[in-house]
Amino acid sequence: MDKPTHLIEFETMVLGRHLRLNSPRPRRSTGLLDTSAYILLSRLAMEGPMSIGQLSDALGLDTSTLHRQTTAILGAGLVERIPDPDGGMARKYRITPEGHSRLDAERAGSIDALEQVLKDWEPDDVAAFAAYLERFNIDIERLDGRPWPRA
Repeated sequence: MDKPTHLIEFETMVLGRHLRLNSPRPRRSTGLLDTSAYILLSRLAMEGPMSIGQLSDALGLDTSTLHRQTTAILGAGLVERIPDPDGGMARKYRITPEGHSRLDAERAGSIDALEQVLKDWEPDDVAAFAAYLERFNIDIERLDGRPWPRA
């Protein structure tokens, strides 16, 4: 690897492979959330009710993809369609208590898995890695024009 960016490209590719192979998604028969449901529920939990148009803008996905994804989580009882709280014509999707519960359980499982991977790391190294990863994602979002809300 001639430059650090070459190593970063390679390692992010490998990381993506690990996340896909070791992620519990999409094993719907186990009750775990698939990737699209996890992302949608995460966004709705952070921002509150959103319309298909708002989700499209936020996630950079076309409305037909979002209709398919929201139909699946609506059918599973993880979201509900509500009138626009601001009085607009569009219907919005709001996460249900079951959606919150499933999202929290999925997130706890992901955190447990990460803690296993990082168990031999020094706490300062874990904190530094988290800070660099956040910075990396924020810079991607800045270039993409779609910032992800952070608590």
